[in-house]
Amino acid sequence: ASARSTARKPAPGRHAVATRRTKPAATASTSLGKATVYSRRLSGRHTASGERFDPEAMTAAHRTLPLGTTVRVTRLDTGHSVVVTINDRGVGFRGRIIDLSPAAARRIGMRSGAARVSVEPIGRG
Repeated sequence: ASARSTARKPAPGRHAVATRRTKPAATASTSLGKATVYSRRLSGRHTASGERFDPEAMTAAHRTLPLGTTVRVTRLDTGHSVVVTINDRGVGFRGRIIDLSPAAARRIGMRSGAARVSVEPIGRG
């Protein structure tokens, strides 16, 4: 839906003021999907945020969340969770919603492969 002008005819002696109706900003909410482990082979390469990828840092790649967003990733089958900062883009495959650094994946019991998780934004870094 596009924004439309809602200006009315001004009363005599008044100036017209155009206003816009806009949608409220979408609130970030929890999403469900698969998490995978970011490859160690990318160690030292630059991420989308400009920092170098560190496999031992608590970081992750997400397709749409703003860089610097802090999220809680909870593994659905065990309930284990980890807090990570989004510092890269990626995860273009269907059903995959986040790529975790190897250190973050270990915290929730992942070594390789994929696990069903929830991703809950909790703040901006």
